[in-house]
Amino acid sequence: MKSATVTINIGQEKLKALQFYAGKKDADLQGELEEFLQKLYEKYVPAQTREYIESQTEQVREQPKRSSQPSRPVQQTTLVATDPTRQQTGRTES
Repeated sequence: MKSATVTINIGQEKLKALQFYAGKKDADLQGELEEFLQKLYEKYVPAQTREYIESQTEQVREQPKRSSQPSRPVQQTTLVATDPTRQQTGRTES
């Protein structure tokens, strides 16, 4: 399954404080955010829809790979905290 990038705006001072105190407890912010998004997904997406998505993902994994086609890179999920005072451009990273 292709992954998407989620961008979250948070005040710079709040992010610094979060990183500081989470670091004191050896917390993995990236992991916690991913876990929270999974819980939101399970809360709002109906079970039948989740099952359908899972079945589609499994079908893609089970299909034999063709060596004659070049493989496509898979995007990784990246959560980015940005400074809301900075103006954002319409550029995307590849």
